[in-house]
Amino acid sequence: MPPVRPTDVFAERLLAVLSGQRPVHWMLRHTMGRAYDDLARLAERSPLRARGSRPVVHDIGYYVPSEGALEVFARISAGDQLRALAFRLELGQDLRWRCTAVETGPRPAPAQGD
Repeated sequence: MPPVRPTDVFAERLLAVLSGQRPVHWMLRHTMGRAYDDLARLAERSPLRARGSRPVVHDIGYYVPSEGALEVFARISAGDQLRALAFRLELGQDLRWRCTAVETGPRPAPAQGD
């Protein structure tokens, strides 16, 4: 079994917080800098929460801008909806990955009649 990539682990962790499945403080030791404050602000709106079906990580991609840094995007699916999640990971001196930035795409407009 191949080792679990930090991109996958953090996508799942961030999804859990941003969909309201976990409290934001669950990510406290996994963030650095402004990322925790940004995550707390985003989590207030639960931007990845979906009615009906539980959101899941659909696809992950990443870019390596420099050694010890990953810029990651994930597509989050919930039913027939896709949403975007982007985050940056940096490898600390203790060799642990931490999230240093997080963003979500805009929430889709409600359908007519919602």
